[in-house]
Amino acid sequence: MIKKYILLVLLFPSILLAQSERYPIFDVCKGNEINSIKDCFYETTKKHFFADFKTPAVVENEKFKGTANTLFVVNAEGDFKLIYANTPYDEVRKEIERVFSEFPRITPGWYNNHAIEMKFQLPISFPVSKNTIHNIVKNTATDKIESKEDLFEVVEKNKIADSTFLEHNSQLNIPFTHQKYVDYEFALHKANGTHTASKPYIYNEINQYLDLSKEKKKFLKPEKRTWFGNKLWNEHLLQIKKKDYWLTLDFLVDAQLGKDNSDQTYTYNNTRLVTINGGLGKNFSYSATIYESQGRFADYINSYISNTAVTTRPKFSEGLVPGRGKAKGFKTDSYDYPVAEGYLSYTPNKFMQFQFGNGKNFIGDGYRSFVLSDVSSPTTYLKMKVDFWKVQYTNVWMWNTEPSILAASNPNEHARKYVAAHYLSINLNKRLNIGFFESAISTGEQGFDAGFLNPIMFYRAVEFNRGEDAGNALVGLTGKYKLNNNVSLYSQLIIDEFSVGNLSDLGDWRNKFAFQIGAKYFNAFKVENLFLQLEYNSARPYTFAHKSPILNYGNYSQPLGHLWGANFWEAIAITRYKKDRWSGSAKIILGKKGFDYQDQAVSYGGDIYQSYEDRFADTGNELGQGNTANIFLAEFQGNYLLNPANNLSLFAGLSYRSFTPEVSLTGFPEGNNLWLSVGVKADLFNWYFDF
Repeated sequence: MIKKYILLVLLFPSILLAQSERYPIFDVCKGNEINSIKDCFYETTKKHFFADFKTPAVVENEKFKGTANTLFVVNAEGDFKLIYANTPYDEVRKEIERVFSEFPRITPGWYNNHAIEMKFQLPISFPVSKNTIHNIVKNTATDKIESKEDLFEVVEKNKIADSTFLEHNSQLNIPFTHQKYVDYEFALHKANGTHTASKPYIYNEINQYLDLSKEKKKFLKPEKRTWFGNKLWNEHLLQIKKKDYWLTLDFLVDAQLGKDNSDQTYTYNNTRLVTINGGLGKNFSYSATIYESQGRFADYINSYISNTAVTTRPKFSEGLVPGRGKAKGFKTDSYDYPVAEGYLSYTPNKFMQFQFGNGKNFIGDGYRSFVLSDVSSPTTYLKMKVDFWKVQYTNVWMWNTEPSILAASNPNEHARKYVAAHYLSINLNKRLNIGFFESAISTGEQGFDAGFLNPIMFYRAVEFNRGEDAGNALVGLTGKYKLNNNVSLYSQLIIDEFSVGNLSDLGDWRNKFAFQIGAKYFNAFKVENLFLQLEYNSARPYTFAHKSPILNYGNYSQPLGHLWGANFWEAIAITRYKKDRWSGSAKIILGKKGFDYQDQAVSYGGDIYQSYEDRFADTGNELGQGNTANIFLAEFQGNYLLNPANNLSLFAGLSYRSFTPEVSLTGFPEGNNLWLSVGVKADLFNWYFDF
């Protein structure tokens, strides 16, 4: 009995010690007393971490002040691993992850005679300084990261965010919509050495100036823990992320229902679309979107779609939906119009970016653009953009189709044309930017002239040497001035043709030019997210037209420049505002345009698909001549963002249009139209009904 008692006394300290918990041990802490290992671990961890941690540039640029709560573990093998970092900046999370990955392997924590994993919290206060106190604490299952947010919610939120915005570091286009692009332009405007005209922007291009993930994370709903809730509010329908590739897929809708003041019972648009985005490696990305749509629109839009004018109506078709393409009849008074867009994107280095696909491009700082706009249907294009020093150089080669013209070699085929455009943007200083534009148009009957693939600006010389009327070319000049961090002024001048000997006589039909002036005011009157814009556009008669309509500056019976074509003036006022998930816009347009008459026997210079050989007069031409129409439009729209990952939104819109020509036309009837529309849609492109 005495022997058993002595044995128990001798073993009790060992049993007690075996059941106690021991903190992980750095090599420099070995040999310390058991009670000081904890303090040594904390101090050595902080010393290693802050010696290596570098504050990301985006945090310093935005002068962020706050705390990033970090949860990390020392696993049973003695390795440091980041679980999550509660921070709005992806760059901070990645830097924390990098620093912990550089830690040495240490002796792991110990409990009950075996190695264990131990969790710790490290708060990082910004701006980081040597005098800041960062206390590491051990984390338990019931610990709270912040008083308002429990551990599960933080982990869930970061898990969703990390897997939702895969495109933000890719070479993909940010879908171009004027409402969404206000934030991106403002970020570029505030920075030095940026270029804003060439659109769409690329995600990894904008991510340098605006933390896209931070902007979207505030809309996530981590409490939505069901599959359906996450897909509706937070995530793509399908998302795959591996080390060397990623993929997202969404099935989305554009479901609209409305009523205008015409005799038709109601208006609607029913679009089902599938969009796939992905990346292979760091430099290659791809995107594809397929739309299947049926719709009946406001009365004046239906009149445009069903217009029988020979310069507009596609052959073998029942109509042309503006900005989308050929339409066929659906039921008795609606239209079916499928659209497919997609592209491959490759960035070989930090200076160059290439794209090839079917879609739209835009060059300009205004709501409209004479240089290159997105009002026509998608077209096949090849784009090269070079960005270095103070220069950005954009080349766009387009393989266009003219459905109202039959190919001479095949009466069953639409005519083809080729358009090549160069745009050179130069920052002369921190405030002033100027741009030079040149484009050339060639017919498709003889195939594509390889001379137009040359990226150097000399198209005028190529066109001249190919022979008279073998092609067409335009030149232009753009300007942008940064008045201050909130206001910019911009302008465009496009010259189609100019009679040097008759500079004083603007009535000479050969003086074909268009110009734009405008101003943008970000955070207007110190109201955050309030945006104001004023713009004036004017195009002389016969601008963008040609002797042979196939050589005009157009695509798919629509202009490549301004939506109104030529022979007009227009004034625009726009305001946009957003608050949390809500956003809204108001737009007012006032203008005057000269149309041709119904028989189209004489061209008054407004329809760019009419030959200028049929012109009204050689001299005495005036802006708005012909069948003069006064145009007034007012449009109001509100949006509520549902899913920040795929831009799905609820919306409501109200528009009013007053159109008063001297003589009513089939495609452009006289009258006033009031149109109310509501629905749900994915904001992926601009749709212009303001004509």
